[in-house]
Amino acid sequence: MNEQGNLRGKLPSQTTQDPSTPASGGAGTPPPQSPIQDLSQPRKPFKPDQLVTLGAWLIALSMVMLTAYLGLRARASSANFSASSQSSSPFAFASAPAAPTRGPQDDVTLPTLQTDEPYLAVARLTNFHTLIPTRPRLDVITYTVDKGDSVFAIAKNFNLKPESVLWANYDQLKDSPDSLSLGMVLNIPPVDGILYQWKEGDSVDAIASQFKTKPADILGWIGNHLDLSKPVIKPGEEVMIPGGKRDFIQWVVPTIPRGQAGVSKSVYGPGACEGNYTGAYGSGFFIWPTSAHVLSGNDYWSGHLGIDIAAGLGDRIGAADSGVIVFAGWSTGGYGNMVMIDHGNGYQTVYGHLSSVGVHCGQSVVQGGYIGASGSTGNSTGTHLHFEIRYGGGFVNPWSLLP
Repeated sequence: MNEQGNLRGKLPSQTTQDPSTPASGGAGTPPPQSPIQDLSQPRKPFKPDQLVTLGAWLIALSMVMLTAYLGLRARASSANFSASSQSSSPFAFASAPAAPTRGPQDDVTLPTLQTDEPYLAVARLTNFHTLIPTRPRLDVITYTVDKGDSVFAIAKNFNLKPESVLWANYDQLKDSPDSLSLGMVLNIPPVDGILYQWKEGDSVDAIASQFKTKPADILGWIGNHLDLSKPVIKPGEEVMIPGGKRDFIQWVVPTIPRGQAGVSKSVYGPGACEGNYTGAYGSGFFIWPTSAHVLSGNDYWSGHLGIDIAAGLGDRIGAADSGVIVFAGWSTGGYGNMVMIDHGNGYQTVYGHLSSVGVHCGQSVVQGGYIGASGSTGNSTGTHLHFEIRYGGGFVNPWSLLP
């Protein structure tokens, strides 16, 4: 046999069998199925139980997908509603954008602050306390005079003019700030003006004219508590006259010349000199009578015709210019121990509240010469020197003549 025949002999034998003929295995036994499906044959339909199972799986899968879809829609709707409500609310605050991530290559160089240019602004300090605005005082209060007080200082402490304090206490001070004494209880008006006690027969128009103000200022002052539709002021009531003014009624030792003066010791005090003296003349140029050159108490103003110079108890007091002594000793009217010098050229100087007097009537003194020691005699609340300069009988502001 040739090679082809040999190969053919090695293959298993193939037997063509009629499908209708039973296999050799015996009657009733089905023929073996081929592992390779014949695609040319039509596919067998699904059985009913298989269709039911497949349908159930499809329905379950659809329900899962629908549930997931509705969940995503609900979350998106909630986020949109929250964003819209925040943007529409008047109290909504814009959220800060997320800070971008920076790398080493994104470093930014800030500009240099220029400090040599002026700033057109006022620095403000942080204050954690509530600031309560200052409200005006409407009522009259009282103040007890203490050591070292003066009308000028008391008025300054209450933001008033000194004359307002004098006018509100005329029954005690008689328009003289030197009449102040320790323990004295003063009326302190709420504003500058005149504190007036209403009298029988007074009218608003007449009082306003007397104190150089307007009737509307009296009626409109809220502290007077007047009914503008029918203002009634009873006699004895105290009424504040804002901005009111009047002339001062003062008692001062008169200017005593070196000639025949005829001064009465019973009226002006035992220190008054009779006059008709001759002696040294002044230069018209003044020096400070004390070693201190600062104010301590009342300044010069219409209610105080001199200045109170700071001085300790017993400090040396010298003559501001050369002249003749025309008053030396105790003076009535609040000056206490006092010295007056007539300088022979129209000027006179006065030194009050001395603890001791070191000169006598008619004595000539030179500029800077010793005349006494400082103190707090008379109407005084503390050691100082009351110093006056007069010219031709009138008063001169010492600040204009002292160096």
